[in-house]
Amino acid sequence: MLGDVDELNAFIGAVIAAAPGAQVAQTLSLAQHDLFDFGGALCFPGAPVLTAGHVARVDAAAAALNADLPPLKEFVLPGGSPLLASLHLARTVCRRAERAAVAFFANEGGGEYAIAYLNRLSDFLFIAARVEARGAGVREVLWEKAKSAGAQ
Repeated sequence: MLGDVDELNAFIGAVIAAAPGAQVAQTLSLAQHDLFDFGGALCFPGAPVLTAGHVARVDAAAAALNADLPPLKEFVLPGGSPLLASLHLARTVCRRAERAAVAFFANEGGGEYAIAYLNRLSDFLFIAARVEARGAGVREVLWEKAKSAGAQ
């Protein structure tokens, strides 16, 4: 679990290094601090992990980014540019950390805010990829059923 959180933090650092827009970079910088605190709390059983305030902050950031995006009509595939691919990689690592948190806290108890935080952070990363694509004029890579092996 701790390794997943640390890996997620490193991937978010790579996203920030790829120079996303200010709004995305600011939220991800705060997330890095949250994840560092979360990792520290995992080392000390019983220490506070994350709070409802952490979840609300990342949820509000996701809602603000999503407000101006058109609704999705197709699934988005990872890729499009190095920044977009980095955001999608961070998102998948975040989902893995979320699954690890579910398993970890099933044995330890608690952790509902940590699990919710990771869930909302992965949503933020997906939305951020869409926003960054739009801002850079990069066409999102969309899943096409006709290209799927099952369609043949």
